Amino acid sequence: MLKNNSIMAGIIYGLTLPVISVFVFLYILKGNFLIFNKPGVPYLVAIGLNLLIARYCSRKKLDKTVMGIAAVTFIFMLAVFIFKLQPIK
Repeated sequence: MLKNNSIMAGIIYGLTLPVISVFVFLYILKGNFLIFNKPGVPYLVAIGLNLLIARYCSRKKLDKTVMGIAAVTFIFMLAVFIFKLQPIK
């Protein structure tokens, strides 16, 4: 499965879990799904799984793929922090 060593492959691999989580939790569950009364937890689970995929690729010496996955994960983490985990004013 994870055999391509390119940044584009890492971006594609890194986008799969966040896109699935956004689709499931925003469109299927209509944003009403909370875990421990926290709206960002499902997205943070997707980020954690992305980091596990990055670790697997790192052990297989797929450095460019890891860079793509890390870039997507970082951008998704910023988006979750900005849009979901804002402090209540």
